[in-house]
Amino acid sequence: MLPGGGGGGPRDVQNRENNSQKVHPLSLEETMNDGQSSMDALISEIFNNVSSLKTAYMQLQAAHTPYEPEKIQTADKLVIKELMKLSELKHTYRERYPKPTPSSPEDARLVVEIHEQQSLLKTYEVMVKKFQSQIQNSDSEIRQLEQQIQDAQKKKIRLEKKFRQKEMFSQDSKEIENDDSCFDGKLTFSLYFSTVNSVQKGIHDFSNALVKIMREAGCDIKAAAKIIQPTAGYTQNSHRKYAFHSYVCLKMLLGFQEESFLFQHDPSIRPSSSQDFFSQYKTIRTLDPLDMVSRNPISAFGTFCKMKYISVMHPKLEESMFGHLDQLEVVMSGGHPRTPFYLSFVKLAKQVWMLHRLTYSFDPKVEIFQVRKGTEFSEAYMENVVQHEVMEAQADANADASKKLTVAFMTMPGFVVKGTIIKSLVYLNNDAKCPKNI
Repeated sequence: MLPGGGGGGPRDVQNRENNSQKVHPLSLEETMNDGQSSMDALISEIFNNVSSLKTAYMQLQAAHTPYEPEKIQTADKLVIKELMKLSELKHTYRERYPKPTPSSPEDARLVVEIHEQQSLLKTYEVMVKKFQSQIQNSDSEIRQLEQQIQDAQKKKIRLEKKFRQKEMFSQDSKEIENDDSCFDGKLTFSLYFSTVNSVQKGIHDFSNALVKIMREAGCDIKAAAKIIQPTAGYTQNSHRKYAFHSYVCLKMLLGFQEESFLFQHDPSIRPSSSQDFFSQYKTIRTLDPLDMVSRNPISAFGTFCKMKYISVMHPKLEESMFGHLDQLEVVMSGGHPRTPFYLSFVKLAKQVWMLHRLTYSFDPKVEIFQVRKGTEFSEAYMENVVQHEVMEAQADANADASKKLTVAFMTMPGFVVKGTIIKSLVYLNNDAKCPKNI
């Protein structure tokens, strides 16, 4: 028996343990297969990425025709995303295969394809940068065009304003020329009648301009009309403008029945006879009113314009219309602002001034009469300012004799020229049609 036999020594135990932990190394074929699988997966990812890049690029092209900025930005972001992904794949490839050495024809073909894809990638990068540059240029052009449009709109507004002012002056000149062509230098009823109509039109135009500016400034037209004519009933909301007609008429014609027009001026230049009044009328009838007050602000007519503007344009009214008192302050200081609104006022002032000169040119003098609120309507002395309603209103009144047409307020007084009546203009209260105020 050998020493240590039978029980087995320590070396035998160690040999058995080593034999139970055998190492099985991978074969060369398995290693190559793993490397090939990794390469195939990487190439597959590259192909998928290039396909996605092509799709994104086509979307970017499509967004340019027609030009849609939002779609361009979306497609641009998608292209950048695919480029970044492709760049990551490129770095992954270089890390795994720093110097690809083809060991077979198939590997060589893959290397060539990779180089082709890299070249194609560079081409896409160049084209994307080109499109990004075009987008930036297009955005810049759009901003320039938008700025040009804004400048053109501002210029259009300025030109329209100048055109309206020029048209207003042109219209005044034509009216003066037309009046002058019809005027034969004689004092006649037709001359007086046409002058009364001019005053009516002037009150209408100025009052409507007043209401328009008040409405644009956010003033309460209904409340203002209520203050002017508290008890009037209106058949339509738009008829409230006639309350402003009555207000302007009252302010402009206050003192009309007096030769002095109720204001003090140099007695040496005040007309003393009917011939003097008519001479003044003939002198000023062809003159531009704004030029008259600009050349001589303290003349009789200039002083008249100042007093009447202050009377019509209460400080609260002007401030609510314009947000300031600039025009009123200029007038109160003796000036005459060259604004469209003041121009419309001096046009009316000239028409009233000429009617006053003409009134005292007749011998016997022209009589002026007013119609008070509540007076029964009479066709002999009155005319309904709302022409298209008078027949309907009369028909209603005739159907019921107890329902009378009464005057709500007057918008223009009447005149008697050598026994011939020029009717006053009134707004009617028809109780049959207007049981309550609107």
